[in-house]
Amino acid sequence: MIEQNHSDLIEILKSRFGHDSFRPMQEEIVRHVLRKDHCLVLMPSGAGKSICYQLPAMVFDGLTLVVSPLISLMKDQVDDLNANGIPAAFINSSLLYEEYQPIYKAVSDGRVKILYVAPERLAMESFRTYLAAQSVSLMAVDEAHCISEWGHDFREDYRSQLKSIRVRFPDVPCIALTSTATEHVQEDILDQLNIPKARTFVSSLDRENLTYIVQPKRRRRALIRLLDQHKGESAIVYCSTKEGTEDLAAHLSQEGFSALAYHAGLDDDERRLNQERFIRDDVHIVVATIAFGMGVDKPDVRLVVHYNLPKSLEGYYQETGRAGRDGLPSECVLFYSPVDRRTQAYWIDRNRNKDPAEQARAWERLDRMVEYCEQIHCRRAFLLRYFGERTEGQNCGGCDVCLAEWEEFDATVIAHNILSAVRDTGQRFGIAHVADVLRGSRSQKVIGVGHDRLSVYGIVRDFSKDDIRTIAIQLIDKRLLVKAEGRYPTLAVTALGREFLRSGDVIRLRRKHERTDGMDGTRNPPLDYDPGLFEALRKLRWRLAEERGVPPYFVFGDTSLREMAHYAPMSKESFARITGVGEVKLEQYGDIFLRCIRAYAQGHGLEESRRPSEDPSRPRGVRAPGSSYFQTLDLFRQGLSPDEIAARRGLTLGTIVGHLERLAAYGEDIDVRHLFDQSRFDRIAREFERAETPWQLSEVKNALGDDYSYEEIRLVRLSLRQDGQCAESDALH
Repeated sequence: MIEQNHSDLIEILKSRFGHDSFRPMQEEIVRHVLRKDHCLVLMPSGAGKSICYQLPAMVFDGLTLVVSPLISLMKDQVDDLNANGIPAAFINSSLLYEEYQPIYKAVSDGRVKILYVAPERLAMESFRTYLAAQSVSLMAVDEAHCISEWGHDFREDYRSQLKSIRVRFPDVPCIALTSTATEHVQEDILDQLNIPKARTFVSSLDRENLTYIVQPKRRRRALIRLLDQHKGESAIVYCSTKEGTEDLAAHLSQEGFSALAYHAGLDDDERRLNQERFIRDDVHIVVATIAFGMGVDKPDVRLVVHYNLPKSLEGYYQETGRAGRDGLPSECVLFYSPVDRRTQAYWIDRNRNKDPAEQARAWERLDRMVEYCEQIHCRRAFLLRYFGERTEGQNCGGCDVCLAEWEEFDATVIAHNILSAVRDTGQRFGIAHVADVLRGSRSQKVIGVGHDRLSVYGIVRDFSKDDIRTIAIQLIDKRLLVKAEGRYPTLAVTALGREFLRSGDVIRLRRKHERTDGMDGTRNPPLDYDPGLFEALRKLRWRLAEERGVPPYFVFGDTSLREMAHYAPMSKESFARITGVGEVKLEQYGDIFLRCIRAYAQGHGLEESRRPSEDPSRPRGVRAPGSSYFQTLDLFRQGLSPDEIAARRGLTLGTIVGHLERLAAYGEDIDVRHLFDQSRFDRIAREFERAETPWQLSEVKNALGDDYSYEEIRLVRLSLRQDGQCAESDALH
C-alpha cells in the first residue's frame, strides 16, 4: 500500500499533467489504486479516466501495463505522455520486429513506466513469459465493455486474451475502465476479469458541455447549414454505410468544406492518412462509419453528427463522446427519419440465423434508440436513466427539447382525430401511416388498403406529419395510446383512450412555441476571451506542431489557448497557472508563447488579468444563456414572480426556474429570498445541509414530502449556491 497526502498528489498532477486540481472522483480512484485494490471505473469520455492509472504509474516503482483494443490511438497516447515528460511506449502489430525489440529492452531496464499493448500481444506465450520477468505493478484494461457479450461492442478475442493474462498475474491490481456499461455489463466485466468483489466507481455520465439535438432528416441543406455554423471547427459526421460516407464527403467538398471519408473499405494507408490529416487540422470534417472514432482522442471536436440512426444508445453515447473532450461547449446532432428505423428493422428481421436472444436484444436496442429520437421530454435525462443514473429537475438546458420553448394548447380535436384514425385503421399500423391517412395522402399504401374511404381520411390539414407524431407520443405518454415494441411498432387505443373518445373531456398538450428572436436556441455565444489573441496563439500552435510533427493539441489544447487569450499572462509564473501547463511544457513552450502574448498585448492595449487560480469568475462549462433567458431576467427584475413570468410568457414554471438557474450560474445576481416565507426557506436549506449527496434534489424532496414542490426547492438551491454555502457552489447540476 502506498499512501500519498493530497498536496503530494496535486504536485504530481500539476508537474506531470498540467492540472491544478482533480476532477470529480479522480483522487478517490487514484488513492484506491495506490492501495493496490482492484476496481472498475465508469466515467464519460473526456472526464479524465486515463489519470486514474497514469498518475499511480508515476508513484509505483514498477511497470503499469495498459491493455487496449484501440491500436490507432496508442501512438497518440504515448506521444502525449512523452511530451509531458512521462516515459511511455507501445507495442502492437503496427511495429516491426526491429522496432519493438528496443522497447522490450527499455522496459527491462526500467526506462518505461507505462506500456500500452494490444490484446493480440497477450495471446503470445513469448510475450507472457517476457512480462512475467518484469515488475508489473498495475494492469489497466481500457474499453472494458468490449469484453462483455452484453456490451454493444463485444470482442470475443479481447475477452479470452485478458482472461489468460489475469490468470498469469492474479495478484497484480487491476483497474478496468469504460465510458458505457449498463449494470448487467458492469457485473459481467468484473466476472470476466475474475475480480468480482472489486469496487465499482460510477461517475455521472452527464457531459454538461454537450448539447444534444435531434432534427428531422429531409434534405442535405440542413446539414450544410449546421456545418456552416461550425465553419473552421472540427466535426465528425457518422453515416451507416461506406457508400454513404463517400457520397456525402464528395457533396460536402463540392459545397466548399474540407471533408474526407473514412471507412473500413479504404486501404490501411489511406485510412491512416485521412485520420492523421483530421487530427492535424489539415481538414476539418471527417465523414465516417463507426469504424472511425474509437481510435481518435482529438479533444477539440466541436460537432458530432449522426446522419443515420445509430444501432444502440450505447453506441450513440460512445460516438457523441468524441465531441468536446476538452470540456468546451460542443454539439451532438442526430438527423432522424422513421425510414432509418425501417431500414434497421429490415436487417434485424433478415438475419434469421442470428441467436434468438441476440436478435431480441437488437430489437430492444432499436426500440430504445427510436424512443430517444421521439422524446418530448429531456433527452439528456433519458440517456442518463438508460444507463441507470438518477436525474434531477425538468430542464437540462442542453438538449433541443429543453432549449425549445413550449406552450400548452387545446388538443381535444386533434387527439380525437388521431385516436379515431388508429381505431378505424384496425390498430395495426404505425404513426406514419396514421398521419398519412389523416392528412389525405395519396400514397400507394393508403389507397391500396382502402383507407382513403375512411371518414377520418384527409380531415387534418393544419398539422404537419411531425406535429401529428409529437401529439401521438404525448397520447402514449398519457396512456391513451399504446405502441407495440419490436418488429412492428403498431399503435392501439387503450381502454383509457376509448373512454376519452366517449367523454366530452378537454385535453391540453404541449407544442413548440414559435420563436420571434431569430435564434434557434442551440448555439453558444463566444466565450469571454480576446478572439484576436486566440487566433494568433492558434497560428503559433499550428506552426510549432508542424515543426515537431505532432497534432496541434499536443502542444496545447483549446482550453489552454482560451485561458491565455482571457488572462494574457505576461510572466512565466502566471503562464504556469494556465490549465495544461506542466513543468515540461512550461520549459518547452513558455518563452515562445509569452513572446506572442506580449507582442499582441502591446499592439492592442491588453493587460494581464487576474490569474486563473485566483479568479472567482463564472464556472467553467456553464452554457451562456440566450436572449430568451434575458427576457425572463427582465421580467424578474421588474418584480414578477416565476409563476407570473411563466403565465406572461406562456411557458411552464419549470422552464422559468431553469432560466433563473442558468442565469445565476452565468454570474447574474438572482435574489429569490423575497419569494419565500423565512421559515419555509430555512426548512429547505436545512435539508440541503443534511443531504449526503451535495445539492441532490430528489434526496431533499423525499425528506420534505409533497408539501414542497421541486421548483421551490430548486430556487432555494439557487440562492444557497449564490451565497457560496457549499464547496461545490461553482457547478451547475
